[in-house]
Amino acid sequence: MRETPRSQVTAGDTGSRPPQLRPGRALAHTPGASGSGTPHRSDGRPPQTPRGARYAGQFGRFGTTPPVPNRPTIFLILFAALLFAALTWQVASDGPLLAYDERLGDAIRTSAIPSGPAEFFADLGNMAVALPVLAGTLAYVTWRTRTWLPVISTVVAMALVPTLVAPLQSLIARPGPPPMAPDTGFYPSGHAATAAVAYGLCVLLLRSRRLAYGCVLLNAAVGLGLVRQGYHWPADVLGSWCLSVVLLCAAAYAVSRSSRRSSSGTPSC
Repeated sequence: MRETPRSQVTAGDTGSRPPQLRPGRALAHTPGASGSGTPHRSDGRPPQTPRGARYAGQFGRFGTTPPVPNRPTIFLILFAALLFAALTWQVASDGPLLAYDERLGDAIRTSAIPSGPAEFFADLGNMAVALPVLAGTLAYVTWRTRTWLPVISTVVAMALVPTLVAPLQSLIARPGPPPMAPDTGFYPSGHAATAAVAYGLCVLLLRSRRLAYGCVLLNAAVGLGLVRQGYHWPADVLGSWCLSVVLLCAAAYAVSRSSRRSSSGTPSC
């Protein structure tokens, strides 16, 4: 039998050569190509939302950058501002709403709600209680994020509480419930506003949904305690909550801007 002749090496060949990469496979691993580990588009243009532009939660920084105020947030601010204006107008002009407000306040004050827990929650609106809690939260967040940018927003928002509440109380001069009569200057409630803004800022800095639910329940207990103990009328508390919503939304926007700037800067140690 005749053996099949083996292929002969040509004169230009020097022996076995290393395998050559095929062009088709090389393109598959180039940045931006299909099958590579980086985002790609079929038309070769850069992606609209590159992964490198997203700042996930990293140690020493805030978490995912919150979005800018959207329509629901703007609607909430407008609703709170309009409700606050309506309540202020009714209280200042001794409108018909005050009769229902005082009737509700008398019913809560003479209800079977225990006085001890009501006094405890009412005291949570004192500056001596709320400010240390906020200061401790702010110190912890500042130490963890290594940035002082949220401090300004938090301090300004908290400083606006007495700056706005005290002149309104003097201007409107609403008489208090029977235990506090004949003193005036009870609208809006300074204790309710202090509790709402201080504890709301703590939730804003810590960014916890569970704490947000707890903060809502806590402020509801504070407002109920203030009315139960005869320190304020229900409209006083509701007006303070409306004012606090506006301040907290403004502070949330300022903190989101500061966190976005810190995320775009150099990584912190």
